Amino acid sequence: MRHGISGNKFGRNQTLRMATVRDLARAIFKSERITTTRAKAIEARKLIDRIITMGKKNTLAAKRRAFSILIDHNIVSTLFNEIAPRFVNRHGGYTRIIKLGANRQGDNAEMAILELTEKAPVVEKAVEKADPKSGKKGVEDAKIVDEKKAKKAPAKKAEPKAKEEKPKSKKSAKKE
Repeated sequence: MRHGISGNKFGRNQTLRMATVRDLARAIFKSERITTTRAKAIEARKLIDRIITMGKKNTLAAKRRAFSILIDHNIVSTLFNEIAPRFVNRHGGYTRIIKLGANRQGDNAEMAILELTEKAPVVEKAVEKADPKSGKKGVEDAKIVDEKKAKKAPAKKAEPKAKEEKPKSKKSAKKE
């Protein structure tokens, strides 16, 4: 009997199962949002939450433990420098699973989106602004904006410049 044994086997042996979960965790830290089966998302969530907790400690030992799991220096540095600082004020619940309505065609597997709960801040580009007193154009500082606000407010478009007339080519001049 299978009393108290948690986890899903995915029809794989232990090493392949751990590789699958590790690859899902690496994908989350690269793109912050992935689409996978619901069963894999539930298993990957456990590992991702543990790794982000390591990232919040920001010690050399935690970095080495995270590297032993993720096996990529770039992903580990991204985790410790960009992702983990976002979750400093949060005690768990670093990921969310959103069920998708349509199942996968072929095997009818239940699909889900696995994503990080805290989004990266969006940085607006610097905008040129004319100073009314001096008439000089200056650059306004770049602002960090919440992703939801950035989607609601469209970026201001620059005024189109007047088109300059191009000199006519010899062929078009002959036709006229």
